[in-house]
Amino acid sequence: MPHQNTIFRQVTGNLPWRRLDALIAEHRADRGVRSLSTRDMLLTLLFAQLSGTRSLRDIQAVTDSHHARRYHASLCQVKRSTLSDALASRPVGVFTGVLSILMARIGRKHRQELAACVRLIDSTTIRLNRLSAPWSRFSADLCGVKAHVVYDPDADHPLYLGITPARINDITAAKAIPVEAGATYVFDLGYYDYGWWAKMDEAGCRIVTRLKANTPLHDVREHAVPPGLAHILSDRTGFLPERLAYSRNNPMRQAVREVRVTTETGKVLRVLTNDLDATAEEIAALYKRRWAIELFFRWIKQMLKLTHFQGTSENAVRIQITVAMIAFALIKLAHKEHGTTGTSLTRFARLVSANVMHRRSLLDIRGSGDAPASRYANPAQMALL
Repeated sequence: MPHQNTIFRQVTGNLPWRRLDALIAEHRADRGVRSLSTRDMLLTLLFAQLSGTRSLRDIQAVTDSHHARRYHASLCQVKRSTLSDALASRPVGVFTGVLSILMARIGRKHRQELAACVRLIDSTTIRLNRLSAPWSRFSADLCGVKAHVVYDPDADHPLYLGITPARINDITAAKAIPVEAGATYVFDLGYYDYGWWAKMDEAGCRIVTRLKANTPLHDVREHAVPPGLAHILSDRTGFLPERLAYSRNNPMRQAVREVRVTTETGKVLRVLTNDLDATAEEIAALYKRRWAIELFFRWIKQMLKLTHFQGTSENAVRIQITVAMIAFALIKLAHKEHGTTGTSLTRFARLVSANVMHRRSLLDIRGSGDAPASRYANPAQMALL
């Protein structure tokens, strides 16, 4: 029988090993390390993510139980205390660097004209226990962090990840996000900042967001709504208020457009854009695409088990969330590269988890009962079932 690596080894084969070594050297991550290198730490945490192992004690027990197969999975024997110390002290920059490389690698497979690119911006709160309260307390009843994501709905993968304590405002984190000039950015009321909108407009970006109910428009011009679009109530252009709080000038001085739409529940939304030429139906459809990032958040929380953390420090939590996203990127790449047409991303991830230490081909784990993929064009939709 020909030699076959473990499923884990095949999935992690897309890790950028040379770049990883360069990042480790750049951040001096292995300085003074004796028993658990940063490379081995990353593989151990990825194994925990892909296998669904929750606690440090479970990680040690499960890796010990696979003594005969650790070699074929490139895993080392790890002690609970050693891994705990590593989570608290290793630089997060090594892991975020690896994630950026993998996200760029996925993006290269979905090249498109920048003017046609749509970027969804949103955040999701991940709850933590009270042991993390000194740095993550948001209120008397909530401790947590926010994962700030820029998402490509056409390629179904994130382009950017930022992690902050839950008390940090969304717009504060958004100002650190690199902007792609000419792209379309869609976001919700959490990013209500005229100055940030103006900077994106100056970069040639199209923005699609919501107006608050009490924000007036001045010098309004009404435009006819094409017949047959019952969900579009009005289409008009105008100017935002000239003054902000404390008598500051509003930097968003150019004309904007408001498209009022109704949702399926009857709620009326004021959708704002700086695009004065697109049809009202196109603007409404762009804002509706925000649902894709909500589905993605639900997918990673359910499939990557971001409900239990192996450390309580800010450094440990940041590392685990970043490694979870690395695991998502590796699954995504493996799903596309091994001809898994007809197998949804959710099913593929579950099969990887069930067979993670088996020595067999990724092509052989699919089975014969896969449902057609056409029903779930967006893999994240499977998380709703």
